[in-house]
Amino acid sequence: MMSYWQLLMLILPVFGLIGIGVVLRRVGWMTTEADASLLKMVVNWLYPCLIFESVLNNAALRVPANLGFAPAVGFGAMVFTILGALYAGRLLGLTQGHGLRTFAFASGINNYGYVPIPLMAALFGTDSLGMLMVHNVGCEAAIWTVGILVLSGLSLREGWKKLFNAPVIALVLGLVGNLSRVGPHVPEVVNSVIHQCAICSIPLGLILIGGTLDPYFERPRELFEPRVSVFSSLLRLGAFPLVYVVLAKYLPCSIELKRVLVVQGAMPAGILPIVIAKHYGGQPLVAVRVVIGTTALGIFLIPLWLRFGLAWVL
Repeated sequence: MMSYWQLLMLILPVFGLIGIGVVLRRVGWMTTEADASLLKMVVNWLYPCLIFESVLNNAALRVPANLGFAPAVGFGAMVFTILGALYAGRLLGLTQGHGLRTFAFASGINNYGYVPIPLMAALFGTDSLGMLMVHNVGCEAAIWTVGILVLSGLSLREGWKKLFNAPVIALVLGLVGNLSRVGPHVPEVVNSVIHQCAICSIPLGLILIGGTLDPYFERPRELFEPRVSVFSSLLRLGAFPLVYVVLAKYLPCSIELKRVLVVQGAMPAGILPIVIAKHYGGQPLVAVRVVIGTTALGIFLIPLWLRFGLAWVL
């Protein structure tokens, strides 16, 4: 089992890339005008390449139980945390129109992609990423259905439309190719192009996250609000990790899915809620407070939860 410091050294490069994004935005080398096109490239091409590569020749994803159970667990766990954060927000005195919905949405959604991917690869090898991707389909479903309903009150039909996107299409193509065992027959030049695109996805995505957060650092006094910052951290880095660890311990699932649950549970809030809150009439500043608070503490608490969870579950 890795020590706390070894785990911390795995995590610091992830947050280092986010910091690079902040610096690049400050010196003007990464402009706000470029954000939209870079984000589209990452989300619609580079990240799908990573998903496809991770799934195509993954033996664990030929087990039927993994294909059905992993997304179901991802969906159920995230719905629980979103609704749990909504209930906690009401107990704190937050109300609709004054941050309740955004607090629940932001606190309930963990960083299920950009931070866990390099951690899973470092801890368990790149073969572990396939299970993570399948699990994340359930997370996506939870965000665009229950999550959107909590945030904005949109209909279920409008939320489901968001599930038809490039990452999900890449996952489906990868699963079909994996089950039909076409991976060995893919030309090497095609594999090489996909691989080169895949390895760009996470570093570029993390740098973009840093650039997205930078404007909020110009008003540092607004980044902390006691109720939102403290209690979102207590939920996201205190109560919710325990839920995931208990699920990993007692659910009758594969060792690969148990690893995913332990890592996912240790994650801070995701960056995605900031963007979604802007688009669906939420309060982005509330989401930023959740993200900044949980990310800052997460640097130090993630190794603790990983060490405890992996020792207890595995």
